[in-house]
Amino acid sequence: MDLVAYSANDPQFDCVTWRKSQHSNPSGNCVELAGLADGTVAIRNSRHPAGPALLCAPAEFSAFLAAARDGEFDSLLG
Repeated sequence: MDLVAYSANDPQFDCVTWRKSQHSNPSGNCVELAGLADGTVAIRNSRHPAGPALLCAPAEFSAFLAAARDGEFDSLLG
């Protein structure tokens, strides 16, 4: 996966809707996602919305979601 950080002031983020999981904690320590016009998924830290965003190609994000659903990252939880 090739992730590149972009400034939050980049014009491609002007008209996107950022979303976070309903499972996010109330302290605001969350990851937010936005779909861009070309299908790319933007990822940012909800505590720093003016900070950088990472962009992920649709196929790569789909593969990440499939791996998460399959439990491939469960060992990271300890």
